[in-house]
Amino acid sequence: MKSKRERDDDNERVNEDGGFESDSKRQRINSQSSPSSSPPPPASENTLLPGFNYGDEDEEKDNQRWPPVNVNREGRNGALEEEDEDDDDYPPDQGVGQGRRSRVIEMRRDCPYLDTVNRQVLDFDFERFCSVSLSNLNVYACLVCGKYYQGRGKKSHAYTHSLEAGHHVYINLQTEKVYCLPDGYEISDPSLDDIRHVLNPRFTEEQVDQLDKNKQWSRALDGSDYLPGMVGLNNIKETDFVNVTIQSLMRVTPLRNFFLIPKNYEHCKSPLVLRFGELTRKIWHARNFKGQVSPHEFLQAVMKASKKRFRIGAQSDPVEFMSWLLNTLHANLRTSKKNSSIIYDCFQGELEVVNEIHNKAIAEKKENGDDANTKSDGIVSESYRMPFLMLGLDLPPPPLFKDVMEKNIIPQVPLFNILKKFDWETVTEVVRPRIARMRYRVTRLPKYLILHMRRFTKNNFFVEKNPTLVNFPVKNLELKDYIPLPTPKENERLRSKYDLIANVVHDGKPGEGSYRVFVQRKSEELWYEMQDLHVSETLPQMVALSEAYMQIYEQHQ
Repeated sequence: MKSKRERDDDNERVNEDGGFESDSKRQRINSQSSPSSSPPPPASENTLLPGFNYGDEDEEKDNQRWPPVNVNREGRNGALEEEDEDDDDYPPDQGVGQGRRSRVIEMRRDCPYLDTVNRQVLDFDFERFCSVSLSNLNVYACLVCGKYYQGRGKKSHAYTHSLEAGHHVYINLQTEKVYCLPDGYEISDPSLDDIRHVLNPRFTEEQVDQLDKNKQWSRALDGSDYLPGMVGLNNIKETDFVNVTIQSLMRVTPLRNFFLIPKNYEHCKSPLVLRFGELTRKIWHARNFKGQVSPHEFLQAVMKASKKRFRIGAQSDPVEFMSWLLNTLHANLRTSKKNSSIIYDCFQGELEVVNEIHNKAIAEKKENGDDANTKSDGIVSESYRMPFLMLGLDLPPPPLFKDVMEKNIIPQVPLFNILKKFDWETVTEVVRPRIARMRYRVTRLPKYLILHMRRFTKNNFFVEKNPTLVNFPVKNLELKDYIPLPTPKENERLRSKYDLIANVVHDGKPGEGSYRVFVQRKSEELWYEMQDLHVSETLPQMVALSEAYMQIYEQHQ
């Protein structure tokens, strides 16, 4: 048997100088091939590897040599043979006029190699690329060693692997069909359904409705127990800012339920939306092989969609990532008829803003002041309304001096004090984009309120962190007692009471450090501390004793 290097050389037939090999060698290759076989496409036309054919040329010859077979004839084990619908097995550069292949795939209910399947090594969280060609077209997973290979026809990497390693059971990562190689028949066995569920978790609407009532633990293959929805996320490299954001959003019930049912966003072709949906289903799946999930494919979609603004290996701010993620998901999910999506339904509120600017600055922007009221002291006041997905709260500056014991004094401030920013009376000084005095008032409350404590301030030299602790209630935050709210319409009730469901915390120095998150499990109303793969139960009192950075509150209905 030839080695892989020799087979590649025979197929490529191009030397290092770019010229063809000697005529004598070429004649030997041509004499071995059938006279009816067509020459392989030029290297420039193949979109995979130069000169390497991923199709099933030998099976094409078989189809030409033998008469057509009745599709619905009975197989060797009583199973029906069917026409192979998996036409993405063949390279995309085949002529359009060739149409679908008339190859018949035998269906067998038994396979002597099913006992070689090793579920311990299966991991479908990573990118679906062939481990040899690095192509994502028509990829199969070897169910014996867990590696990914391309194609299943003769000359394909999966076929070669089955001969060299003696691994015979493969699943198509797209169609979820299982095949035995090199024999080529399809395996129909119910014992493989658990692998299909891990590859692509499925939820019915009834199961989704019962998620917040489920108190049952699940067991992984290694014997460890885990709670669906409370699984750890792998920190690939400096990606804890992504993990805490994902874990926080998984507590938003309407958002979670929307992404658990793929038909809700089947009209959307955005890889970011599809990967976020896959990650949501894996986190809440009760039949995983392991009690953790790796967000690798989602991170790859994030890097591409953000043009590497957020990437693996570089620490970023979870507040910036949350804002970018929500806006990007909304832009991809919204329909052309109305500017609405599940993101806006959950998180969008409205602010009324009064902006007071010096007359010289406003004169450059507007020639006539129809909507601006100019005061006698040269201050121009303009009022407008703006939507928001997140509210930023300003912390009081920390003390400059140390106490008697030469230690820094860590001040504390109630949440209600910093919420006064939105009481319509407190003036906020703003420098950018121009110097102004601003006042805020909330005119519409969202179903889920995201608060951001501005702990980090940047200057020309370094980033400084404010260590002030914020005292906040875990349950029954009543906003109407502290900020003015709009009068509800007739037959409507003012819903201004909120419960905390997620609290993101930053530990360490500014620009470094790490992030963790406290989240609530609704079925038991217990709190859990989550930091990457570490998940542990904690007390509600411990949630408030940390440097809160970002919080999500749920409105009482």
